[in-house]
Amino acid sequence: MLYGLKIATRYLTASKAQTALLVSGVAVGVFIFIFMSALIGGLAEFILSRTVGDISHVTIEAESADPAVLIDVDGHLLTAVEPGRLRTATLRDAETWAPMIDAVPGVRAVSPQITGAGFLTRGAQVAQVSVTGLEPGRESAILDLEGYIVAGSARLGSGVIVLGRSLADELDLSVGQVLRLQSSNGVTAALTVGGIFQTGTGMLDRSSVFVSLPTARTLFAIPQGVTRIEIKLDDLNAADATAVRIRALTGLDAVPWTDGAEQLMEALNAQAQTGYFLKSFALITIVIGVASALLLSTYRRRPEIGIMRAMGAGRGFVVFVFVTQGALVGLMGGITGAVLGYLALLPFPTRDEFVSGTLPMDITQGSYGLAVTLTVLGAILASILPARAAARVDPVTAIGQ
Repeated sequence: MLYGLKIATRYLTASKAQTALLVSGVAVGVFIFIFMSALIGGLAEFILSRTVGDISHVTIEAESADPAVLIDVDGHLLTAVEPGRLRTATLRDAETWAPMIDAVPGVRAVSPQITGAGFLTRGAQVAQVSVTGLEPGRESAILDLEGYIVAGSARLGSGVIVLGRSLADELDLSVGQVLRLQSSNGVTAALTVGGIFQTGTGMLDRSSVFVSLPTARTLFAIPQGVTRIEIKLDDLNAADATAVRIRALTGLDAVPWTDGAEQLMEALNAQAQTGYFLKSFALITIVIGVASALLLSTYRRRPEIGIMRAMGAGRGFVVFVFVTQGALVGLMGGITGAVLGYLALLPFPTRDEFVSGTLPMDITQGSYGLAVTLTVLGAILASILPARAAARVDPVTAIGQ
């Protein structure tokens, strides 16, 4: 084995320029493989962070109770109680469930909320808004409210409201000014603008306001419980499994963000499939390059192979020499390409620092180990054909050439 390895090494070092060219070709293929992995993986992360990064990954909504009915012994409906139009469904035991959900592995934050509709009034101007009551201190648990603040603060206290930039411009509001918020229940409160945010999402900036949970309780007449619980996860791809676990733990209808996001998932799967094709083409290029170079080496070294065979070297030994050559070329090219790919990706911002106008490269998704492993395996497979051709060389004919 060691002797075969020594001969394979000598073959490679005997033609240094050819070996360097061959290793460079393999390194370029590995570089493309790593670059495409980082680009496609980073692009998927970028799309997900922009689309679902600021929303709840798992949501529990309060369900309205079925109307009470009275049915006689024959099954005829005698009486039915219609639900009140202003009655809001609530999760009354939210204070009990929130700590339990918070303890589930993979859960980053839990945000009990009270949501509803209302009208914002300033002078003669009126705007319809969506009101969300958040626990003070958890304002940025789901939506990064603090990160989107352009004026004032995201801190929600008693009598404080935080609203979007478009809405503030429409009502000509600034931090510190007072306005009136009337809920759909008819309760009106005078609130002070504590902060103005800008997310870049039109609907959110134009029609969403945030108040503290106690303020929302007063506005919507909900003294106990909340209307929804939003949950943020460390890994949004684990939303389905975590929702199942929360349902089993609490008995509540926990809904993952993937429900209703089939089109987004199809687009991401199509993007991943495209990446697999591109990376496969890079590997095929490596295999063809190594096979052609070793095949050429086989014909150039036919006399030497003939001498080895005449001195008693078996066909298995000759195959081992050429397969070892291919493995060494794959290993050197793979490591070189991986190092170059890593160095080329270093200047790009990390996944948490993606900004508009830059390529969303993710250096952590370069698949470096996979690239080197597949390259070595591909080079070994590519060398089998030349190795078998070398093993079939007739010693007498080869020495006579």
